[in-house]
Amino acid sequence: MRILRSAAAAVLLGTVAIAAPAAAANPIVTSIYTADPAPLVVGDTMYIYAGRDEAPSGTSNFRMREWHVLSSSDAATWTQHGARASIATFPWAGADAWASEVEPRNGRYYWYTSVNGNGPGWMNIGVAVGDSPLGPFTDAKGGPIISDSTPNSSALNIDPTVFVDDDGQAYLYWGGYWAPRAVRLASNMIDTVGSVVTPQGLTNFWEAPWMFKRNGLYYMMYAANDTSGCVTDSAYACQRYATATNPLGPWTHRGIVLGRVSSTTNHAGAVEFHGQWYLVYHTANAPGGGNFRRSVAVDRMYFNADGTIQRVTPTTAGPPPNPAPPAAQEAHHRAYAS
Repeated sequence: MRILRSAAAAVLLGTVAIAAPAAAANPIVTSIYTADPAPLVVGDTMYIYAGRDEAPSGTSNFRMREWHVLSSSDAATWTQHGARASIATFPWAGADAWASEVEPRNGRYYWYTSVNGNGPGWMNIGVAVGDSPLGPFTDAKGGPIISDSTPNSSALNIDPTVFVDDDGQAYLYWGGYWAPRAVRLASNMIDTVGSVVTPQGLTNFWEAPWMFKRNGLYYMMYAANDTSGCVTDSAYACQRYATATNPLGPWTHRGIVLGRVSSTTNHAGAVEFHGQWYLVYHTANAPGGGNFRRSVAVDRMYFNADGTIQRVTPTTAGPPPNPAPPAAQEAHHRAYAS
C-alpha cells in the first residue's frame, strides 16, 4: 500500500522542482493557478493543500488533475512543493481533482479528496495516506469512502472536511447542491461508522464545508450563494459560518466570514498559527486569472470576545510575517478582540 502504483505516478510526483520562497502578497502564488485551499499547521509550519487549476484562458469548465502543497514558517512567505498527489494516486479515479483536506492522526497524514470515479455516478470522496505532510501519498483504501451508492449521500459528493475531536472520534463532513452530509470515521480514518446524517442548521448551505473547534465550541464555515445578505448575484458565493456544542450539530447560523470574492466560487479554510488565526481562500486575482483559473490568498481572521468571527476583508498585501511566540500573539489577539 505504501508503494507508488506506477512508474508514471512516480514521475508525475517526483519531477516538480521546489521553488524558492515567494514574498508576501495576495495571491500567494502566481506561477500556477491554485484553488480550494486547505490549511494545516504541523509544529512551526503552516501547509496549504490546494488543487491546481489548468483550464486554458477563455474556457468555461474546470480542469484539475493534481493537488499541490505550499508551506510557510511565518504565514507570509511561501514555498511551493509541487504536486504531491494527483488523479494517478487513485487507480480507480477517472478525472477531476477537486477540493481536498489533510488531517493528521497517529503520526500519519490522511488526504481526503473530491475525485471522479470510473464507475456510475459523478464525484466521490477518496483518501490517500502519507507519513509526512509532504508525503509521498498513496491510495489508502483502493476505492472511495463516499460515493453515489452510499446511503443518504449528498446530491454532489465533494469538498470533504475532516475533524478529529479531543476524544479521538473523527468526523467527515462533505456535500454540494444544498446537501450537507456527515458521518463518523473509524480510528483507521478510512472506514465510516454508523449512518450518514443530514446536519441541521447550516443555513443556505451550498458547498465547501470547513470544520474546526475553538474554546470548546465547534465551528462550520461553508459557501452559500443566497441573496439574503450573502451576495447580490447568486452566481457568486460568500462564506457563512455556524456554531454548535456537538460535532454533529444542530448548528446555529452566526453570520458571514467572507463576502463575495472575484471568482464565482468561494472556498475557504481557517487555522490558528503562532497564536494568530488565518483565513485561507481563493480569488481570481492572479494575472490572467478567472473563475476557472483561481489563486490562493491568506489574511488574518479575528474573533470577538463572545466567540463570533469578525468579517474578513481581503487584502492584496496579505498578512505580515508572524514569527512571534504564541504567548505574544495571543496577547495581541485578546487586545484586538476586546
